[in-house]
Amino acid sequence: MERIHVPPVGPADLPLSLLEMGCSGRFELITHPLPGQPLPPQSTLPHGLPPTSLNLETEVEKQFLRDPAWLPIHSTDFAFKKFLKVTHRNTNADSLLNCTPSPLHSSLSVVRDPTTGMLLDFTEVLLENTDLSAKNSLSLQRQPGPPSESLRGSNTNYPFLPGGMEELTLDQIKVKSELEEDIDFENDLLKVPPGFKAGMDFTDKEARVTKPEVNLMSLLDTLEDISDLQPEAEEKEDGTREEAPKLPRTNSLEDLGIQDAASPSSQPQKSKDQQSKSKESPEATKKWAIPVDITSPCQDFHKRIPNPAFKWPFELDVFQKQAVLRLEAHDSVFVAAHTSAGKTVVAEYAIALSQKHMTRTIYTSPIKALSNQKFRDFKNTFGDVGLLTGDVQLSPESSCLIMTTEILRSMLYNGSEVIRDLEWVIFDEVHYINDAERGVVWEEVLIMLPDHVSIILLSATVPNALEFSEWIGRIKKRHIYVISTMKRPVPLEHYLYTGNSTKTQKEMFLLVDASGTFLTKGYYAAVDAKKERTSKHAQSFGTKSTSHNTTASQDRAVWLTLLHFLSQRQQTPVVAFTFSRTRCDENARSLDSMDLTSSVEKAEIHSFFQKSLSRLRGGDRQLPQILLMRDLLKRGIAVHHSGILPILKEVIEMLFSRGLVKVLFATETFAMGVNMPARTVVFDSIRKHDGTGFRNLLPGEYIQMAGRAGRRGLDATGTVIILCKAGVHEMADLHVMMLGKPTVLQSQFRLTYTMILNLLRVEALRVTDMMRRSFSESHRDTQATEKRINQLKQARSSLPVLDTEGQLSDLLPYYHTVTELRTTMDTLQRAILESVNGLKALSVGRVVVVNNKQHLNALGVILQVSSDSVNRTFTALVICEKGNEEGEEQGADHMSFPHLYNTALFIPEGPCSHTVKKLKLQDISAITVKTLKVIPDRIIDNYNKRQQPRFKHDPPGQAISTATQELLRLAEANPGGLASLDPVNDLQLKSVDVVESWMRIHALRDSLKEFNCIHSPTFAEQFARVQERMKVEEELEQLMFLVSDQSLTLLPEYHQRIKVLQSLQYVDGSGAVQLKGRVACQISSHELLLTELLFENVLSPLAPEESAALLSCLVFTQNTQVEPHITNTLQEGIDRVLSVAKRIGELQMDCGIPQTAEEFVGQFKFGLTEVVYCWARGMPFAEIAQLTDVQEGTVVRCIQRLDEVLKEVRQAARIVGDSVLGSKMEKASLAIRRDIVFTASLYTH
Repeated sequence: MERIHVPPVGPADLPLSLLEMGCSGRFELITHPLPGQPLPPQSTLPHGLPPTSLNLETEVEKQFLRDPAWLPIHSTDFAFKKFLKVTHRNTNADSLLNCTPSPLHSSLSVVRDPTTGMLLDFTEVLLENTDLSAKNSLSLQRQPGPPSESLRGSNTNYPFLPGGMEELTLDQIKVKSELEEDIDFENDLLKVPPGFKAGMDFTDKEARVTKPEVNLMSLLDTLEDISDLQPEAEEKEDGTREEAPKLPRTNSLEDLGIQDAASPSSQPQKSKDQQSKSKESPEATKKWAIPVDITSPCQDFHKRIPNPAFKWPFELDVFQKQAVLRLEAHDSVFVAAHTSAGKTVVAEYAIALSQKHMTRTIYTSPIKALSNQKFRDFKNTFGDVGLLTGDVQLSPESSCLIMTTEILRSMLYNGSEVIRDLEWVIFDEVHYINDAERGVVWEEVLIMLPDHVSIILLSATVPNALEFSEWIGRIKKRHIYVISTMKRPVPLEHYLYTGNSTKTQKEMFLLVDASGTFLTKGYYAAVDAKKERTSKHAQSFGTKSTSHNTTASQDRAVWLTLLHFLSQRQQTPVVAFTFSRTRCDENARSLDSMDLTSSVEKAEIHSFFQKSLSRLRGGDRQLPQILLMRDLLKRGIAVHHSGILPILKEVIEMLFSRGLVKVLFATETFAMGVNMPARTVVFDSIRKHDGTGFRNLLPGEYIQMAGRAGRRGLDATGTVIILCKAGVHEMADLHVMMLGKPTVLQSQFRLTYTMILNLLRVEALRVTDMMRRSFSESHRDTQATEKRINQLKQARSSLPVLDTEGQLSDLLPYYHTVTELRTTMDTLQRAILESVNGLKALSVGRVVVVNNKQHLNALGVILQVSSDSVNRTFTALVICEKGNEEGEEQGADHMSFPHLYNTALFIPEGPCSHTVKKLKLQDISAITVKTLKVIPDRIIDNYNKRQQPRFKHDPPGQAISTATQELLRLAEANPGGLASLDPVNDLQLKSVDVVESWMRIHALRDSLKEFNCIHSPTFAEQFARVQERMKVEEELEQLMFLVSDQSLTLLPEYHQRIKVLQSLQYVDGSGAVQLKGRVACQISSHELLLTELLFENVLSPLAPEESAALLSCLVFTQNTQVEPHITNTLQEGIDRVLSVAKRIGELQMDCGIPQTAEEFVGQFKFGLTEVVYCWARGMPFAEIAQLTDVQEGTVVRCIQRLDEVLKEVRQAARIVGDSVLGSKMEKASLAIRRDIVFTASLYTH
C-alpha cells in the first residue's frame, strides 16, 4: 500500500484527530487543541503510554554540560574558570531553605474478618511518638536517620538506650497521674467489690500463721505480710490498672532519688512487680551468672533442636552443645575454653541463627589481623559477611559484620542504625579486657549495648569467669550462662631441652606429662645433663652460670641441634616463641645451612609467594625484607613479628597453615587468637620485657602460647619445649608458669575525654552511670544495700517519737557533743597506747577509772597487760557493790554516759566487793596519777580459785583484800574524782593531733555540764531512744553514701577532667557540649591535642605532606636512634605541637590529674616525621626504609593508622567549617595511600 501525501493543514481543514481507544482497535475522532487549551491524552490506557527508553546523550548533556550546579564553586583551576564563562549558573537561594516534611501522624490499618481473614475495611490509626528522631531520643521507636549515616551513625545522633539503664527519674515518680491516689492501708478500705455480695477480710488473722508450700512470702522481702498486697488490688482496680505497666521496676535507688521518694503510688506497683518477678525465678534477686554443668553428656540435644540453624561435619563437644542450647533459647553466654577447643563453633551458630532470623550479628576482635582472618573463614562458611576496620569497609550491608571493638564503640555512641537489627554481639578474646591501653573499650561497649542485643563472650580460660559474668548480668539485668571447660582436645607435654651439639641432641626431658602432673625426676635429669657439660674449670671455681644471655654462636648451635632433632622425629611444623624481634631475625638468619623442604614444596612456596606479591609495584617487590624472606621461606623457615610487612606476614601465615613453613620464629602476637596450630612449640626463653623491665612469663601468657601446640585431628599430643640455653630455670618458676592460675580478668576502666564528651552531649545518659556500671565498681552490691536501706527506713518509722520539750530541749545537741567527745577520746587513747610513755603508764599497779556496762566511775588497778599489740587487753581488779560481781547490766543507765559529766567516783553503799575483769582500752576512761603495790599472780590465782563452786564461799586472799581496801580508801579520800595523767605534759605526747584532741576534750567536757537535759527525771530513758534512732540514721546515711555517686572511686578524677574541659571551653559551666567538644567527639585518641591544634590553626600554614608528617607523632610510639632531617616549617610545626601539648599537660596538672606535663608531652614521638614526609612526597618505599632504624612493618602500621587520623581531622574540619583544611587532609590522605602500605589484605580477596 503506497503512502498518501496529505497537504499541510490549512485554515479550511477541520480541527480533528484520531485517538486509539484502549487495546481493542477502536478509534475515536477528537477535535484539535485550541490555543491555550490542554492537550488531549495520547491514549486511554490505564497507565498512559508505555515508557520509552531515555536518551542517554541528552541526559548526560542536561546533567553535566547545561547544569553546572554539580561543580564546586571554589575550584581554582584555570579550565574551570573558562568553563564558568561559557555556562551560566543560576543562583537558587531557595535551595538553602531546606525544610524536612513533618512526619505523618497517622497510618492505615486493615480490618480483617477474624475467621476467614478477608479484608473488610481500612481504619486510620494515630501514631505515637512521631516526633522522635535520632537527635532527641534514645528510643528504638525513633525514625531512622538518612541512609548515608546508617552504618557509622553521626556524632550528633543520640545512642540507643543502653540495656539495664531504664530506671525512673525522681520527677517521673513524683508526678502522679490523675488516676492515682494515695492509699491509706489502715483505714476505710473498700471491702466489697461492686457487684459482689461478700468481700475481703483484712484483719491479720491468718496471714502471719499459715506457711504456704511455695514460700513466696519469704521472697517478697520488702513486704511484711500479705495484707499490703490486697488493698492495692482492690483500691486500684478501676483507676491504676492501665497505669501500672508504665512504671518499670527500678533496681537502682540512686535513680529513685533516695530522698524518701518511694511515694505510696510507686510502692504497690513495686510490690506487684516483685511478686511476679519472684514467681518467674526465685534466684532472680541472687545470681545473674549461671554456671552450666558440662560434666554430664547432653543426651537429648538432637531432640531439643531437631533442625539446627547450622550443621557441622563432626559431633559437638558437651560444652558446645550446651552453648548452642542456650543460644537457641536466646540467652547470653560466656564461654571460657583453651585455644583450639572449638569456641568458634559458638560464634558460627550465632551467625547462622541470625541469618535464619533475618537479623544481624557483629563479631568483634581486638586485633585487625584477626578480623581479617575471621572475615575469610566466615566468608567461606556463610557468604554474607562484611568487614569494617579503620581503613577497610567491605559489604557493610551483610548480616554478619566483623569489626574491631573501637568501631563498635563509635557506632554505639553515634546511634548507628545497624544496632536496630542486631541480635548477637560476639566478643572474641575477651581476656583482652586486661589490656591497660584498650581494655576500657570493651567495658564501654558492654555497658552501652541496648537491651535487645544478646551477648556472646569467648575467652581463654580465666579464673573469675563467674564474677565477670555476674557483673555483666547485673548491668544488663539478664542471665549470663557461664560455660567453662579446662579440657584440651589435644593434651600437651612439656619438655626441657638441654642439647647443643650432635652428641647431646637427644637430651629432652619430660617435665609435665599429658595428664598435667609435674615430674620432678625430669627436672633433676635436665639439671644433671647440663651440669656434666659445664667445664671443670668453672666447677672448680664454684661460679654459677646464671647469666641469662648466651652468645649468637651458642644460640645457633642449640637451634641447629634442636631443629635437626625435631625434623628427624617429624615434629614439624614448629613455632619458636622469641621475645625480641631482633632475636627472631638473628635466629632465622643463623640457620643458613638448614633446608627443611622438599622440591615439590619449594615449587609450591615459590608460586604462592609470586602470586601473592604480584599485586605489588615492581620496586616494592625488590625490598630487602621481601628478598630475605623469600630466601628463608624456600627453605621452610619464616619470621613473624610486628616489624614484618603486613602482606608478608599474611603470606607467612597462609603458608604456615598449609604446613609449608616448617619453623616459624614468632613473637607473642602470633599467639593472640590467630588460629594457627603447630605440632611443636619451642620457648627460646621464659623471660620477656614488658615495657618496664624483664620478668618471667605469666601462667596466662604461657598457656596462650603453649596452646598453639597440637593440631586437632592430626596429633595425639602437642609438644612444648623449653630451651635451657644458659642453665636450667628454677623449678619453682617453671611450676608456677606451667600449672599456675591464669591471669584474673581485671577492670582497666578509666575515664577518657571522648567518653565524657559523648555522654555529656546526651542529657539522658550520665557519666556517673557509666562509672557505676563499670567492672571496677562491680563489688558494689546495690541491690543488697537497697534492701537494707528499706529495712532501716521501716525500722526508723517504727521507733517511738522523741520527747524534746522543756527540760529535754537540748537533748540532741547533747547527744552530738557526747558522740564527738567519745570519738575524740577514742583517738586520744589510741595515741596514748601507741606511744612508749603511754604503755609505761598503763603498767601493773596503775590505778585507773573504769566505765563500762557494769561499772560507773569505779576505781581499778591493773594486774596484767596482754602482749597482743592490736587488741590490747588489761586484766584489772575493780571494786564494786556486794552482789554485783558478775555485772548484771544496770538498766539503761550506762547508755547515757553519765561519767562524761559526772566525775564523782563510785563508793559502794553496802559492803565493798571486787571483781577481776579483762578490760578493753575503751573501758578505761582515765589513767590516774596513783599506783599501788600489788602481787598480780596471787590476786588472779586467788580470784580464779574462788570462781569454782567448791571454793565459792572462801574469804578472799590477803593480796586481794589489801588491794580492795586501798582502792576503797582512795575513792573515799577523793569522792569528787582523782587527778588523772595529762597526756601532753605527763606522758610527753607533743604531736599536734594529740594536743588538739586534749584541748577539744577539755572544752567538750566543760560544755557538757551546762546542758539542762541531764537534770530531767526521764533523761536516761529519752537518751536511750535518741541513741537508738541515731544509730539507725547513721547506718542509713552510710548506706546512702554507698549507693550515691559520691562513693565512686573515679568521681574525683571525673571532676578534674570536667574542670580541664571547662577551662579549654569544650563544655560550658552547666556541662553542655560546645563546638570544640563536638569536634573532640569525632576523634578517637589524643582528642585534646588534635582539637587544640585544629582551633589554633597549626595545620593551616603547612602543606598536605607536612601536616601528615606532623600528625605522625600521634600514632608512632617507639623511640628511635636516628635524628630525622626535616624542613624548617616542619620544625616550627613540631615546636608548636609540643608547646600546645605542654600547655594541656600543665592544665591537667593544675586541675589535679596525676600526670606530669613531661609525661604528657613525652607520649608524642616525632621519630617518623621525615619518613612520612618523604613518603607523602612520593619517595619509593625501599628508600624510605633506609631513612630510619624503625622496621618496615612498624612504618607501614603507623602510616595506616595515620590515615585514620587524617580522616578524623577531615571530619573535624568539616564540622568547624574549614573546607580548605578538609581538602588539604584529603590530599594528604591520598598522598600516603599508595603502593605497599595500602595493599589490600590477602584475606579479604
